[in-house]
Order: sequence, then structure tokens, then C-alpha cells
Amino acid sequence: MDIPKFPRTIDKCQIPTCNIMGVNIAAINMEWLLRFTEEHIAELSGDYMCVSNVHTTVTSFENADYCAIQNGGIMAIPDGGPLSTLGRRRGYKNMSRTTGPSYMGEILNVSVERKYRHYFYGSTDETLKKLYRVLMEQYPGLQIAGMYSPPFRPSTYEEDIAIVKQINDTHPDFVWIGLGAPKQEQWMAAHQGKIRGFMVGVGAGFDYLAGNIERAPEWMQKNNLEWLYRLIQEPGRLFGRYWHTNMKFIWNAYLRGK
Repeated sequence: MDIPKFPRTIDKCQIPTCNIMGVNIAAINMEWLLRFTEEHIAELSGDYMCVSNVHTTVTSFENADYCAIQNGGIMAIPDGGPLSTLGRRRGYKNMSRTTGPSYMGEILNVSVERKYRHYFYGSTDETLKKLYRVLMEQYPGLQIAGMYSPPFRPSTYEEDIAIVKQINDTHPDFVWIGLGAPKQEQWMAAHQGKIRGFMVGVGAGFDYLAGNIERAPEWMQKNNLEWLYRLIQEPGRLFGRYWHTNMKFIWNAYLRGK
């Protein structure tokens, strides 16, 4: 039996957006996003939010199906500095970089007071164990509804039904997805309206919190240089991706005005 879906109840028209290479990037800042989340957390259950950067935007520009996923959630926030910089150049003066890991941190900071419950889906068992210890130390009283490391293969239909039931039975307010792009966005879109909780794809957010990867110093984050810090940490994996996607982004978004 298919998992029943429930409809979105929030009007997306209230969210300002700047179209960049076909992706409707939310023209917002962290203050706006946190206020929006607090006001609508119950209504956000079942929906998802993409954490978008240059890589996901270029991928969307080249893949219509992925672009539809980026635009299909409640919003796609400007995790990448170049997105918010371009948005301000296009007239959205209040648009600023709003990263997934920073958003998760801000939500965790107020979760005990607001009694938010959290489910963590993704990464490895080892990382989830480290993440659990860190969360318990840094946020005493935090309600962790559950954690699950999915297999490194497509889940079977039966497995998918089981994990959806497992998540929903814990009644989370937030379901943090740490699978990396584009897998996490594809997973969230496939489970839109089925998961009872607000799904947010945070990429390397689990690794940051668990201490597997060190985040860039705050001054680098504020000056859109976090990509450089990541590149220094993982040059073999990231150099080719950054080179190709950044050149395509500059050509299409800045020079062609896409």
C-alpha cells in the first residue's frame, strides 16, 4: 500500500524569491527564515527545504528534473555566497547567505525551550554516534526522536515503508537529511507529504557537528570564502567540481544574466 500524502498548507507566494539559472532562490536572510520557521513549524510538516549553492544551481540548470525538485519544496535557501551576492545585485537588498549548518545550529539553540523534536537521517552509524554524543553535550535536554543511517544502495519498497513509519512514529518537528546533493533533495522530494516533520537537507552538516569536518573561521564564512576552506581540506574531491561549476555559474548567471 502506498503511503498516504497530506497537502501543503502554506502559500509559497509569501516567500520572496530571485530566479537564478531557473532556480527560485529564497531572497531572505537568517532572521527572516528563523521567524518564518517559528511561525509555521506545524504547517511545514511534510514539506522540505533545499539548501542551495553554486553546485546545486548549475546542476539544476543542466537537469530539468533536479531543477523541479529544487523548486518543488517550500523554498531553496541561498547557502552559497555567490547566490546571495547576485541576488543583491538584482535588487534583493535584504538577501544574505543563509547556510544549512548555521540554520540547524540556530534551531538547535532554541529547541529545548520550544520542545522541538529532531530526527537525523543519513551519514554513517559511526558519525551518528559521534553526533549524538556532541548534541547531548552541547544541548542538554535536546529531544532526539531518532537517528538512521540508510544503506549505501537504493532502499527496497518494504524498507522505505518501514523507515517512513519509524520516522513518523517518533513525531519529529524537524527531519534533518544528511545525504549530500543531489541524493538528499531527491529523497526529500520523493517523501514530500509522507514524512511528518519538516525535512531539511543539510549536506555536510552532520559531519560538521560531529567534528569530522572543521568549518571555516567565521571571517571566511562572512566573506564567501568557506568554499576555499573546504577546498583546502578536500582538494582531490572538490577541485574539479568547483572549477567546472564555478565557471559555468559565472558565465551563465553573471555574464548571460540567467
